[in-house]
Amino acid sequence: MIHVIATITAKPGQREAVLALFKKNVPAVLAEKGCISYEAVIDVPGFGGPQTDLGPDTFAVVERWESPEALKAHAASPHMAEYGRNTKEMLARRVINVLQAC
Repeated sequence: MIHVIATITAKPGQREAVLALFKKNVPAVLAEKGCISYEAVIDVPGFGGPQTDLGPDTFAVVERWESPEALKAHAASPHMAEYGRNTKEMLARRVINVLQAC
């Protein structure tokens, strides 16, 4: 199993617009062969303690895929290309971590 944590930082004030496009794309991603889970997450407000806030312009995408091949097919899919085109001008930064259990 492959795990992905994508940290997406929108330009100031654009996070909700990017999340709306993300949510619109979720059904197509979940229908992909090999997709186990795919969801966007934001900070728990006021959690405190050990939490390091992502901040008001950032969200993370937590994904699980059956195999590296499934993840590569996802990255090359037409709906992800469209999502990328639609969000490109709204993003400040994107960090993708592809992980496996140890």
